[in-house]
Amino acid sequence: MSADPRLNAIAQYFATRGWQPLAFQAETWAAYLAGRSGLVQVPTGSGKTYAAVMGPIAEMIAQPKEGLQLLYITPLRALSRDIEQAIKLPIEAMGWNITVESRTGDTSSSRKTKQLKNMPNILITTPESLAVMLSYKDGAKRFGNLQAVILDEWHELMSSKRGTQAELCVGHLRSLQPNLRTWAISATLGNLEEAAQTAVGLGPEPVIIRSNLQRDTVITSIRPESVDTFPWAGHLGLRMFETLVEALDIEKSTLIFTNTRNQAERWYQALNFALPEEADRIALHHGSIDVKEREAIEAGVKSGDIKWVVCTSSLDLGVDFQPVERVVQIGSAKNLARLLQRAGRSAHVPEGTSEVFFLPTNALELLEISAFRRGLELGDMETRRPQHKPYDVLVQHLVTLACGDGFEPQKTLENLRQTIAYADLTDAEYQWILDFIENGGQCLGAYPRYKKVVREDGLFKISDAKLARIHRMGIGTITSNTPVKIVYTNRKEIGTVEEAFVSRLKQGDVFFFAGRQLEYFQMKDMVLYVKGTKRKSTVTPSWGGGQLAISDTLSHHLRQEVEWVRSRLKESSGTASSQSVELTADEIRSPQALAIDDSSDTPLSKGGRGDLINPEILTITPILEAQQRLSTLPSADELLVESCKTREGQHLYVFPFEGRFVHEGLGFLWGYRFAKKKTATFTISVNDYGFEILGPKDYPYRDLFSSDFFSLENLADDIRASLNISELTQRKFRGVAQVAGLVFKGYPGSRKTSSQLQVSTSLLYEVFTKYEPDNLLLKQAEREVLQDQLETYRLTQTLSRLDQRSVVWKETKRPSPLAFPLLVERLNSRMSNETLLERIQRMKEQWEKR
Repeated sequence: MSADPRLNAIAQYFATRGWQPLAFQAETWAAYLAGRSGLVQVPTGSGKTYAAVMGPIAEMIAQPKEGLQLLYITPLRALSRDIEQAIKLPIEAMGWNITVESRTGDTSSSRKTKQLKNMPNILITTPESLAVMLSYKDGAKRFGNLQAVILDEWHELMSSKRGTQAELCVGHLRSLQPNLRTWAISATLGNLEEAAQTAVGLGPEPVIIRSNLQRDTVITSIRPESVDTFPWAGHLGLRMFETLVEALDIEKSTLIFTNTRNQAERWYQALNFALPEEADRIALHHGSIDVKEREAIEAGVKSGDIKWVVCTSSLDLGVDFQPVERVVQIGSAKNLARLLQRAGRSAHVPEGTSEVFFLPTNALELLEISAFRRGLELGDMETRRPQHKPYDVLVQHLVTLACGDGFEPQKTLENLRQTIAYADLTDAEYQWILDFIENGGQCLGAYPRYKKVVREDGLFKISDAKLARIHRMGIGTITSNTPVKIVYTNRKEIGTVEEAFVSRLKQGDVFFFAGRQLEYFQMKDMVLYVKGTKRKSTVTPSWGGGQLAISDTLSHHLRQEVEWVRSRLKESSGTASSQSVELTADEIRSPQALAIDDSSDTPLSKGGRGDLINPEILTITPILEAQQRLSTLPSADELLVESCKTREGQHLYVFPFEGRFVHEGLGFLWGYRFAKKKTATFTISVNDYGFEILGPKDYPYRDLFSSDFFSLENLADDIRASLNISELTQRKFRGVAQVAGLVFKGYPGSRKTSSQLQVSTSLLYEVFTKYEPDNLLLKQAEREVLQDQLETYRLTQTLSRLDQRSVVWKETKRPSPLAFPLLVERLNSRMSNETLLERIQRMKEQWEKR
């Protein structure tokens, strides 16, 4: 322990627990007490929370003060409860005179009112709740003794608008307290320097603290006994629920992660069907289930009463589940950091070994898990970039400050330019925003509700108390379809679903939600009243925004994996096939990788790929061999393009392996560039491995193709022309308008419907487009379409990379195993599941006859 006498109290507490401070914890405390700010990155479950809070607590004990001294910002309300308990534990055990409270959306109104009058010494809160606090007067007094801010799970917050909101709020607190120290905590970031600077703001040089703790992750894939040569998205998944049940142990505490809430609901149904006698020990947890029920489930996991929890990202982050022994990932996590984060939920102790079972929803995801293994072995991790000048968040923030003590425009601009997000905010942009919130800008000046602020004695202040109340209800950056509350007829709340789902139901319909069979009783004021029923149904709610795309880091390893397999198949000339046939079924299903003798000069040893064949590759060897036989597997310096003709028309399949969002942009861009050369109507479908362009029969793709298709010249204009950019921008503008406070969702109990909000934002969009095309919020909406939805930054990099590769054209008689999922993706968008399955089976039978 450091010689700093202020740490004596901490040393005494650690001694009572029989602990020794870890090196990174002691380093963090010393840096904090020396007045520094920075970032701590260590594996999940290694003691990050105590590393962050014990320095400030030591200072509070040594130099007691009244009021708020430490602000702990967390991205999830569920985390706040655990963090509060973890911080209270040493304080209560040692009798330190320090008060700790939480303030989130779940905190009662009466407690929130008391907190504004008498703040605790340590407050755990969310970015939204902090912003609401700043919207009340006397902020300078309330935060007058604040010494430090901790930004928990910074890897999760930083790259979102919530991260920008946190940046702005903490930046304002620094203007009230110039010596404020800021510490970010992270587990999985690839760009630590940028992340640390974003947390502490421009100016101070952040301290970056890492640990040498080793945390191993053991990945075991649950593989099918045989695979279909023509896989497609979802063709495995629930079919393998019995295999999953056999692989798991109901006595072992297990979190079963899915990528969407709809998937979680269906898997929970399947597991209950498989183990009806264990229904009390299996639970469902996602963000749309009522908070009290989620808390009860979390408590059940900690006590050991609940053994398996089917969950989504609602349990991704640092909720402390020490009893959890194992994690299951249903479908590819699509992102190295996400898999590592979820893996860290098991063996949640320093240097513990995380155990992850991976169950694919389609056979090609086994290739992804093999790429995951390679990436994790190399220690690779995705980078997270902060948002760049989201004007809607700034509009909201300035009105928030105006609701509080008001803000002086020039000083506020200087503070804004100390944040990474708004470092290059121009005078013209700032002036436009000030005019927009004061006068309604060029278009909305005739409407008093858009004149939100007035100048008084050199300060901008809110124009009236009613606008302040409305603004506080709308604070936040998370936008979604208007939720409909699901409530029993006895008024017990169950959770929320999206209005679009409820609109498809009628009285008497039965659906499955939150692990229950529910019957539609009546709908009133955005509340759906239901009754429990024993009638069965497979209808399950779906929520928007469910699709994930592979990250740039994972796509790199995926291309390397394909290159490795290709080299081996080519070098072996069929050896890989015979080897997999010689293995027993038990050997193929073994979780251990199989060693290969690399004493000879094989492509494996030359490529520096190590001496192991991942078991997933052995499982999908029939698919890869069929791909090589019917077409080819591309090397890392090749771009595979396949063309085939069916009764539907002429298909072009392209395989960059860059992820769904990049392929969406590429598909539309190439379709536009083909159409410029020879007019035609195209249908585009995409997945993580490639894209399909379906055109008229005998469309001459190859004759028209040239290096121009990789050109970056006029790229932005071509993308705008290739897509219905105005429709996409209008859709994106809905969220921007909500964050900027241009539409009011309604008071509690009389919320506006999605269609009402859509009409309001559509009207604003049309007015701005017609009369103020340079409106910054319009420009932001288009930028979000290009940067977030189509990932134009990655698209530009991809085009440059593809231009360096040799294009391999293959004419095929039928879609190859890589092409088949793209065909199904397109069919799936226009057919029911039953029709889709029948159609797929018929196509396969026709092809097998050829």
